[in-house]
Formats: sequence, C-alpha cells, structure tokens
Amino acid sequence: MRTTRPALVLTAVAASALLLTACGGGGGGGDDSGGGDHEDRGSAACRIGELDADIAPSPAPAAGDTGTVTVNLTNRGPACTLDGFPAVTLTADGAPVEVPADRAASAQRLTLAEGGTASFTLTYVRGGAGHLAVRSAEFALPGDDATHRVPWSYGEVATEGGTPEATVGAFQRAGD
Repeated sequence: MRTTRPALVLTAVAASALLLTACGGGGGGGDDSGGGDHEDRGSAACRIGELDADIAPSPAPAAGDTGTVTVNLTNRGPACTLDGFPAVTLTADGAPVEVPADRAASAQRLTLAEGGTASFTLTYVRGGAGHLAVRSAEFALPGDDATHRVPWSYGEVATEGGTPEATVGAFQRAGD
C-alpha cells in the first residue's frame, strides 16, 4: 500500500491544478469573475472615435489670471466606460508638455450609455511673454490609444520650473 499512496497524492495535486486553471486561476476563463480581460468588467473603455467633443473655453483675460477649457463628450456608440483621468498634452514650438491631473480631484468610474455625456476641465494660468506659447492641446481617454487635437487660442500658459501651471480634472457626468 505504501507504493500507491504517492501516486494518489500526485493525482490529487494534478487534479487540483486542473481545477484552478479551469476556474480562471491560470488565465483564459471566460466567466465574469472580474479578474480577467477589460471586457469582463462590463462596458468597454470609451473610444475617441465614438465620442463627439465640444470645447467650451473660458479664457484667462490677462497674464496671471486663471482660465478653463471644458471638454464635453457625447457618446454616439455603444455603452462605454470612462475610468480615471484624461491624458492632456499641450504642444508649444513642436514640443509636447504633459498636463498633470488635479490632485484635489477624485476620479470616478462613469458608464456612458449611447447619447450619454461627460466632461472634464483643463484649468490653466495665463502667462506673459516667454512662457509656454501653446499652439494645440491634445487629449486621450483611459484605455484608448487614439487622441483628439484642438487648436489653442487662449494665450500663453504660465510655467513654473519648466512645468505648465495647468491641471486636468476628473471626468464628471454632464447633462441630464
């Protein structure tokens, strides 16, 4: 009997490993356990190509003043999710400069049905001569590699230590 006991232990270990793999522990499980691919968590990430973007600026009138650029997004595709912060880049003299997320803002996960709307706001301090001469702003959504570029006509952006005095807020539900 001693010779069959190790064989039983090995069989039990192998069976346990197969069960774990079948339950999603080893990858590939198609159930909705929440630990797999992005699609397993519900709606897919929103894509720039399926959203309309409307820009609503409130430019800073003079150097030292604060201005905002609100981007309103309307989903014209299937339900999708915005989770986190948008990535925003300002381009001046051909060089991209990333805008940091507003540390006071809390990101929330928003699901947008078809026709649903959300927005985010870029807040900046207008600079004088010699600051960041922005020509365009570009943004990307979390989970999407595509970007949307808009011309910038709101004056120079102040800098401090080479960093733009600007922040981007979290996504907020907009509309009804």
